[in-house]
Amino acid sequence: MIRILSLLVFIGFLFACTPAAKETATRKPTIFIIGDSTVKNSRGDGSGGLWGWGDPLVQYFDTSRINIENHALGGTSSRTYRSKGLWDAVLRKLQPGDYLLIQFGHNDNGPINDDFRARGTIKGFSDATEEIDNMLTGVHEVVHTYGWYIRQYIAEAKSKGVTPVVMSPIPRNDWENGKVPRNDTTYGYWAKEVATLEEVQFINLNEKMAAAMEEMGEDSVTGNYFFKRDHTHTSAKGAILSASLIVEGLQEADESNLKDYLLENPVIQFPVKKKLLIIGDSTVANGNDSIVGWGRELSAFIDTTRITVINRARGGRSSRTFLYEGLWQKALDELSPNDFLLIQFGHNDGGNIDKAKFRGSLNGTGDDTQEITRPDSTIEVVHSYGWYMKKYIAEAKAKDVEVIVLSQIPRNEWPDGKVERVADSYGGWAKEAAEMEGALFLDLNEAVAVKYELMGPKKVKAFFPGDHTHTNAEGAEFNAQTLAELIENCQDCTLRYYVNLSANN
Repeated sequence: MIRILSLLVFIGFLFACTPAAKETATRKPTIFIIGDSTVKNSRGDGSGGLWGWGDPLVQYFDTSRINIENHALGGTSSRTYRSKGLWDAVLRKLQPGDYLLIQFGHNDNGPINDDFRARGTIKGFSDATEEIDNMLTGVHEVVHTYGWYIRQYIAEAKSKGVTPVVMSPIPRNDWENGKVPRNDTTYGYWAKEVATLEEVQFINLNEKMAAAMEEMGEDSVTGNYFFKRDHTHTSAKGAILSASLIVEGLQEADESNLKDYLLENPVIQFPVKKKLLIIGDSTVANGNDSIVGWGRELSAFIDTTRITVINRARGGRSSRTFLYEGLWQKALDELSPNDFLLIQFGHNDGGNIDKAKFRGSLNGTGDDTQEITRPDSTIEVVHSYGWYMKKYIAEAKAKDVEVIVLSQIPRNEWPDGKVERVADSYGGWAKEAAEMEGALFLDLNEAVAVKYELMGPKKVKAFFPGDHTHTNAEGAEFNAQTLAELIENCQDCTLRYYVNLSANN
């Protein structure tokens, strides 16, 4: 009986151990990333146009051979990443053969004890400590130096057979006499010293990125790699720059095995782009060399690393004919949830309803209809301008698209010395349709008209070389910038976070 039990135990041991051994032999290693918001901003979805370098970094690696998990969290310091339990969650997942990328410092300079964040650390990398009763958490806490915390991450990772790599914090977009200040006497220096003492790889990301920024110049960096409103967190382009420099650092290190997982020719497509689709008439359409709509020029004021601008406006169309000709259905089929739609019609809606060019719509926003016979003897039911606009809005919103309705750009007409407005006609009806369907409305007609009046008729005339309706490229760019300004100042417009005016100022 004892022999039988022993045999069963031995067989059970084999079954229990063999799969684990097989999994260990075949499992892919994982790169774990810890840090603050410059490594992973918000949820890592580009909220507000801001990204951390941990998000695009994955595209530089052969993910068929290695995994990447970005566990960074905005607002944390080297201290609070531990005290919040975030490190414990990562530590439990670490396995022999994994890698750990570490970057902290941006938040370590804050107060050690307050009732707001209480996330600061003692400066340096000594064993100095400070005991506090944390005003924020109510917990008695022993606070250490920045370097001490970095050293603990390294030691605990190495104890599990993990290879750590330490980065100095990325630079802020601050400039002094054409130079970007380094942190080579503070957090960058302390991170380097700890990495040296612990004999792990150090990448001087701060120096690499500051040097790259200086080579491009402040005007090129601001508005492209950082936004004017934020000197700490990078745009998508800035995050890609940071990630590329980390890859460069890995390639430079002779002792780094991590570089063996890098792709030879990575194609970086980051982030996944949303679409901004535009529909309208010839004042919006791409046009030709002499007639250009603002839709062609709008992309110059949009962060096209995150948004694909698609201009489906068509010259000669009204709100009615854009639907009748099937153009709307094609545009609608291109839209996906969380995309954006800009709508501007009106210039051609005042045309003939039942005569060539058969593009007029009924006035207002009501449900009135008129049956007309087309040249091919078919019957068309014509609706109001507002009915067509409401249809576009409702069908786009049904696909979870953010819809922004615009009043039409003004014509170069100056009755009584003022630019003619459309608030009592198509501009007013566009606004009413938007309100009825819960869409956003921007009064582009009024905004452009005000600017035209400040410029005066003579200067405005240069925008209209052929007639009083259609602009040239310069006029289209002027109108596109005005629209971008309206969007950026629209607090309810999610699209405002994708406007990139600073690059054109």
